[in-house]
Amino acid sequence: MSTEFIKVTINEKEFEVEKGALLIDVCRENAYNIPSFCYYKDLELQASCRMCLVRIEKMPKLQTSCTIKCTDGMIVTTASPEIEKAQRAMGEFLLVNHPLDCPVCDRGGECELQEVIFDWGDVEERFTEKKNAQPEKYLSPIVANDPQRCILCKRCTRVCNEWMGEDAIEAGNRGSNTVIGTYGGWLNCSQCGNCIEVCPTGTLLDGVYRHETRPWELDQTITTDVYSSDGMQLSIGSRAGVVHRIVARDRYVNGLNGEFLDVKARFAHEFINHKDRIKTPLIRYKEGGKFIPATWDEAISLIAGELKEYGSDVGVVASPRLTNESVFTLKRFANEVVGSGNFAIADRYDLSPFFDNLSVPLNTHKQIRTAKTILLIGGEPEEQQTYVAKQIRQAVRNGGATLIVVNDTPIRLTDQAKQFIHINPGSYDAFALAFADAADDGLLKKLGVGHSEFEQFANTINNADGDLVILVDGGLSTEAQAVLANSAANFAAECRRVLLHPLPAYNNSVGANDMSPGKKPLGDVLKTSKALLIGGSLQDASVLEGKEFVVVQELFETATTAYADVILPAASFAEVDGTFTNNTGFVQRVRKAIDPLHQSKADWIITTLIAREMGVDFGYDFSASGVFRSIADSIPAYAGIRYPALKDESNPVQVKHAISGKNDLTSEINALRTRIDGLSDSVTKISTAPKIGHKLHRLTTMTSKTPQFHLLAHGNPKPENLLLAPLAQFELDGTPKVIEMAEAAAVGAGDRE
Repeated sequence: MSTEFIKVTINEKEFEVEKGALLIDVCRENAYNIPSFCYYKDLELQASCRMCLVRIEKMPKLQTSCTIKCTDGMIVTTASPEIEKAQRAMGEFLLVNHPLDCPVCDRGGECELQEVIFDWGDVEERFTEKKNAQPEKYLSPIVANDPQRCILCKRCTRVCNEWMGEDAIEAGNRGSNTVIGTYGGWLNCSQCGNCIEVCPTGTLLDGVYRHETRPWELDQTITTDVYSSDGMQLSIGSRAGVVHRIVARDRYVNGLNGEFLDVKARFAHEFINHKDRIKTPLIRYKEGGKFIPATWDEAISLIAGELKEYGSDVGVVASPRLTNESVFTLKRFANEVVGSGNFAIADRYDLSPFFDNLSVPLNTHKQIRTAKTILLIGGEPEEQQTYVAKQIRQAVRNGGATLIVVNDTPIRLTDQAKQFIHINPGSYDAFALAFADAADDGLLKKLGVGHSEFEQFANTINNADGDLVILVDGGLSTEAQAVLANSAANFAAECRRVLLHPLPAYNNSVGANDMSPGKKPLGDVLKTSKALLIGGSLQDASVLEGKEFVVVQELFETATTAYADVILPAASFAEVDGTFTNNTGFVQRVRKAIDPLHQSKADWIITTLIAREMGVDFGYDFSASGVFRSIADSIPAYAGIRYPALKDESNPVQVKHAISGKNDLTSEINALRTRIDGLSDSVTKISTAPKIGHKLHRLTTMTSKTPQFHLLAHGNPKPENLLLAPLAQFELDGTPKVIEMAEAAAVGAGDRE
């Protein structure tokens, strides 16, 4: 359907805009700054602050621009003495109980209220009664609250409800006594921190960053999230080589994810400056088995000499957490330096079957938000693809989308689903076969699904108008992935578009798959190799038992480095340049915020140094852009892409993955049938939904190095585990309270191993 455009005049200048667009958005897009506090583009309208007032010709009074849709011929004035007088009056109301302590407030320099008041120069304060003061407190280990500064815009409550579906924070009391609070005194939620991000004042604050430095003292670097395959954009705030905080992008110029971040992206960054970082190359002393520090020259020389001896018996493994540049360089090392071709990705799941059988294009996250029908097969996006989960929730809540969830576990998103197909544990193979072909009685019995239930599903899928988005969990079997990816085209019709979306576990699972065509199964590489070069860590390090020579590039000592003969200190994502490719195929820049700490180096640089010592020069000239140029020259889907094209994160570049024809999947289908025949007909379905946050501490070694995650190890924090604000650390008589934090810090310690 084509977009209709109309003409609108703003401040005597004519613009052509989309019909039905909100006036406030049109004004801001055309550089007319209209103040507002309650309005947020990605949330339902609140229209309570009355700051976004404009004059519209032929209307009897000033109008709130956040509630007005543009019509043809509309004439608008955004600035006048009349408008400023009304806005100043509202500003005076907002300051009735607000402390005028901008110089000491942590939000100073980033406060939207401060910006508006300072732009006016002064605001008359006629309210002389005692302010309704509220004590500051911590709502969780990572969310601080100063209620005095609240202006009741309710952005935080709407974000908690609409983005996260948690309702952990809400308005209480009435009138002048209204406060934003929690149930039970603490934040019973996933601790995402998005309420902090959208708060326009210093009411909700980052408890980890609080009192560390001032925002204008930080160097801001736009880069990409290291934890999620969603590829969320974020800004690293650093000073003097130390990362102090991570926030989402600019308030009005947002990248892919706007101001949304999950708990890992926002708070799990203290590992960067952690004392346990590997600081120098380590070589295992043969006599005692201990590691001893070495110079880079010594380590590289030893590695090169050993690997030359093993020749084609050398295997190379890359973590899907590495940049495209690092994975690509490791692949070249296997092919061009040792000549073994023994290269594998240390991913839990192989994405090759999905992409080899891609029958329709990948969707974007924006297309999830605007889709009319969403089919989620497996997975738990609330834990691992949080931005996808947010887009699904808003598509249903705000866009009226139909959500169908197929899962053997009642995940939280089933609350938004029109239909939840609760299948038997481990029966995704049966569903893939039923999806590709008409389901027979035998398949439905294995699935634990009745005829009427499956018919309802089939009717919804077959008769839906608008975009159909199919999300496929990366944990499904390779055959199931292949069949689902290949069958998606069967549902395309004239009136709708069908799009696919993989849900891999790691930040660069898609990119790593793209960088390594012809890669071998991880098990085969580990089994056939006598010596190994590993970038990152393995899920199961015990497979390294008995290997003759192992080199590991890592940030910390892990179960994998325990088997190493040489450990090389790798740089973190905040210390390297490069790219990731997210689960929608967007290529995104990773930018260096600080210089590599200690003696660490980017993984691709380490591999390049070893290759040079072994007589092979990749020709990169130690430039990440040079590595990417080589990628673009050798990987067809990346052809012609260069770093300058990736500069604007608000307009990302999507890789054009090849769309396959109708592949012959006879062998895959036969494998599925064989596996399905072995499934039991009588099993007990999983009825308990997992608690949000239950995987936070298990995702990576990095999170275990971040102190606040210890408090969140078992999900939601309890009141007795909370850090207390300074004002709450004393008894009524002024004596200090005894605060026991040892038990809190030990929560989940066993599980974190």
